[in-house]
Amino acid sequence: MSDAIHHECGLAYIRLLKPLAYYHRKHGTAFYGLNKLYLLMEKQHNRGQDGAGIATVKLNIEPGHQFMHRLRISGPQAIAQIFQNVQHEVGDLEKMYPEIRQYPGLLKGYLRFMGEVLMGHLRYGTQGRNNVEFCHPFIKADINPTRNLAMAGNFNLVNTDQLFALLDEHPNTTLRESDLGAMIETIHYYLCLADDTDPGSLNVEGALKQATTHFDGGYVFGGLIGNGDSFVMRDPNGIRPAYYYVSDDVVVAASERPAIMTSFNVSQDEVKELLPGHAIITKADGTFRDVQILAPRELKACSFERIYFSRGSDADIYRERMQLGRNLAPKVLDAVQNDLKNTIVSFIPNTAEIAFYGLIKGLEDYLQKIKLQRILARRHEITEEELSELISRRVHIEKIAIKDVKMRTFITEDAARNEMVQHVYDITYGTVKKDIDTLVVIDDSIVRGTTLRESIIKMLDRLHPKRIIIVSSAPQIRYPDCYGIDMSRIGDFIAFQAAVALLKDKGMSEKLNETYKKCKKAELAGQLHERNFVQAVYEPFTAEEVSAKIAEMLCPSDIKATVDIIYQSLEGLYDACPNNKGDWYFTGNYPTPGGNRVANRAFMNYMEQKEGRGY
Repeated sequence: MSDAIHHECGLAYIRLLKPLAYYHRKHGTAFYGLNKLYLLMEKQHNRGQDGAGIATVKLNIEPGHQFMHRLRISGPQAIAQIFQNVQHEVGDLEKMYPEIRQYPGLLKGYLRFMGEVLMGHLRYGTQGRNNVEFCHPFIKADINPTRNLAMAGNFNLVNTDQLFALLDEHPNTTLRESDLGAMIETIHYYLCLADDTDPGSLNVEGALKQATTHFDGGYVFGGLIGNGDSFVMRDPNGIRPAYYYVSDDVVVAASERPAIMTSFNVSQDEVKELLPGHAIITKADGTFRDVQILAPRELKACSFERIYFSRGSDADIYRERMQLGRNLAPKVLDAVQNDLKNTIVSFIPNTAEIAFYGLIKGLEDYLQKIKLQRILARRHEITEEELSELISRRVHIEKIAIKDVKMRTFITEDAARNEMVQHVYDITYGTVKKDIDTLVVIDDSIVRGTTLRESIIKMLDRLHPKRIIIVSSAPQIRYPDCYGIDMSRIGDFIAFQAAVALLKDKGMSEKLNETYKKCKKAELAGQLHERNFVQAVYEPFTAEEVSAKIAEMLCPSDIKATVDIIYQSLEGLYDACPNNKGDWYFTGNYPTPGGNRVANRAFMNYMEQKEGRGY
């Protein structure tokens, strides 16, 4: 994505089902669990670079000894720093007891994070600040082990204020500004009720059923309880992803399927998707269950997971991104009037590479068809030279731009900084026939368009193409997200800006005021969640009209080439990603009432010129 946005978080969970000595005998190290936790987190590093944290619970600890430990660090190198800290503890212990690694029981007694239940988290801040106190896991501490709770997750809740009001809680600033604060308070409340009901056998399933009925949002969260019970749960619409693997030795869960496959060397078939509304619960005695906590609703798994956020090493995601690119081939062919001879195809940024391959395959399918038709039409008169030339035709692809990772735009003055931004990418000179070739460049999505306008289009124009066509493998992003991705200010979206500009061009600006009045009326009536009024802003225009306006707005005045923008169609999205139907970014059809409320509030903030999120 050429526009950088914060998004997603990553969850890693491991429950060792055997004593630490077992892993020492079988794998040659008592640090098996910690090593695997590190791998799970590193293999999901793409999901969170604002900070990280881990928590562990030790089973069967003597009374009076601490059984739950946590470590959190903020910053892009947080994973490495956390495990360096763990290693330093080991090193310090070895100085006193050189043979300590051979005694797993002693390691467990001396080292904080040598536990049987482990959880790791990678943070991308979408709510709250990026200070270390906002990093997951959070902990609710109590003298009673069953009332100690550590939690982390990948989610946004849109009703945190209502949750605090329900519990009659008045938390500190950290809890108030973090949706995990509301979540852990709610679940802890019902765990305490469950503990009062049956202290001998904590009813985790019942507590989750009571607590999660109050949640509005998209979520996957994990929890470690001081008595040794643990759980991972997914929202009933399946908005956020979660996968798990169970063997005789371990229970594992993570946000990314390939992370589990790689870390534990297992096949795709062995890694299960956690079903919407379900939780995996592992009791202190090692008993494992996959249980339905909430009734599944219409599946609205986030389509952005497939387009951009998840690792492309997942077999299904790889195929889907290829198909997203392939589905754009007919639009590209129409735009270049089938003139592939004078068309060069490339991609920016690297995350668009898989969709680029799909687009090339689609264009090659057309080229092969044309070759066959021409050979058959002239099969009695075509010469060997003509046949050789025809067969050798290929789609012209080039590596047009290479990101200079060393480049830093440290200058703060707008004019100077914009000029410096143009040089974040190096371009490959000599690849384009001046004023003849059309340059087609695919991006995975276009959110704000700032990088396109200030950098990429200007950079491409220096190659002197006749025409520049920017292709987005995602449809137009029109509406804010509130389920875990930091796209909440509707005025930032270039598609919304284009719709507003079209309304003004056509003398229809009053529709903005009409929509605002409907939002205010619904807010006064307590009905802001019942309908997405913002959809009316786009209704007068076709997707093609909005795309044309976006191209006009993103084209700098000093560009010589003609600039066009092609977006993925909704039909193309559904065809490529049939199982991820969470399309609210593009359609405004939110899976929960809180989504409508967020969209309407985001629009009201825009009209009132207020900064901040809509939730």
